[in-house]
Amino acid sequence: MNQDKYILKAPDSLASPALLVYRELVEENIRTMLNMAGGPQRLMPHVKTHKMAPVVQMQLKHGITRFKCATFAEAQMLAECGVADVLMAYQLNSPTAEAFAELTVRFPKTKFASTVDNIASAQLLNKIFEQLHNSRKPIGFSQQGGGAPRQAEVYVDVDNGMHRTGIAPEATKALYLQLQQLPYVHVRGLHAYDGNIRETDMALRTQQCNDAFAPVAALAEALGNPEVVAGGSPTFPIHLQRANVICSPGTCILWDEGYRSSLPEQHFTPAAILLTRVISKPQEGHITLDLGHKAVSAENPIGKRVFFHQLPEYEVISQSEEHLVVKTPAAAHLQVGDVLYGTPWHVCPTVALYNEARIISNGLHADTWPIARGRRIIGSTQFSTT
Repeated sequence: MNQDKYILKAPDSLASPALLVYRELVEENIRTMLNMAGGPQRLMPHVKTHKMAPVVQMQLKHGITRFKCATFAEAQMLAECGVADVLMAYQLNSPTAEAFAELTVRFPKTKFASTVDNIASAQLLNKIFEQLHNSRKPIGFSQQGGGAPRQAEVYVDVDNGMHRTGIAPEATKALYLQLQQLPYVHVRGLHAYDGNIRETDMALRTQQCNDAFAPVAALAEALGNPEVVAGGSPTFPIHLQRANVICSPGTCILWDEGYRSSLPEQHFTPAAILLTRVISKPQEGHITLDLGHKAVSAENPIGKRVFFHQLPEYEVISQSEEHLVVKTPAAAHLQVGDVLYGTPWHVCPTVALYNEARIISNGLHADTWPIARGRRIIGSTQFSTT
C-alpha cells in the first residue's frame, strides 16, 4: 500500500486525532463502483459508511439516484440532498414508524421505503399511513411539504443465512401475499443481505453467495419477479452477475484495511485515513498515540483496529479511551509530536465516532464535511433505531 498519497503537506494545521477523507480517492472509488456495475442503473449504494452529503452529491453527479441507509439522520441527509429514492434498510416499530411517516410528509419529492419481516410491523405502518391518508394533518406530524403519501413502501426482508433480521425464504411468500392485502402498504420487492459471507477466496465466496441466494431467486420467480435488493461490498461483484438484482455496496466508497486485505479482486483504495500523533514515549521501544477507543472502532481484536503502513514492524500493546500504546523499533527515531497515518480495519463504525471529516485534496486540507451521525430528526422527537 503506497503511503505517499496520504502524507499531508501541512499537517501542523490539523489537531489530532482526525478523520481524513481524500476527495480524489473517493471520486476514484465511485468510478470503480460504476465501472463494475456498468453504470448507475444497478446501484443502490449504502451511505452507512461515509454519512456525508458531499459524497452523496458526488454520486448524484454520476447518475446514481437510489440510496440505502440505516438511520433517520442518514435518511434525512439523503432527502436534503434531493435523492429520489431512499431505502431505510431497518424494520420500524413505534415510535420509529411514526418518524418514518413524518419523513415522507416533510420530503414529498423523495420516495422512502423500509423493510419488514413480519405482519405486525406492516400492520403498524398500515395504520399510520391510513391516518395520514384520512386526516392529512395528524397530531404531531410536520406539515412541511404538503400532502401525505398514500401508502407505506416496503421490501420484505429475507433471511438467506445471516440470521440477524428477516424471514425465512420458505415463509416469505405467505407474508408477501398478506402484505399485498394491506391497503396502505405497497410491497416493492425483496431485500436480502448476506453480510456473513466474507471468504477471502473468491471462488469459495461465490459458491457460498450463490447457494445462499438460490432460495431468494426461486422465491422471486414464484412472486412474479419483483425487484430484489441484495448484498453488500463482499458479494457486490457476485450479485452483479444476476441481471435483475439491485446491488447496495457501501464500504467501497471509503474502503478499509479489512476489505483491502481480504477482497483482493476488488480494486478500491482506502480513502479515509486517521491522523494521529505521538503524545508520549513511556518506555524504551514504545510510543503512545492519541488514538483511543473514541477515535477508531474497537470491536475487533486489538491487533486489527488500525494499521500503520509507515511502520515496518510494530505491535499494538494496549488501547484505552484516549490512548494507543505501540511497541516498535521506530520509537528510537520518533519524537513526541510526530505524525503517523493509520488505516482503520473497519471504517464504518470509525466514521461514526467523528462529527466531521477533514477533506484532503492534493495533499492539503481543503474542506470540512459534517457527518450525519446520531438519531435526531430536526424539528421532531428523538428516535432510536437500535
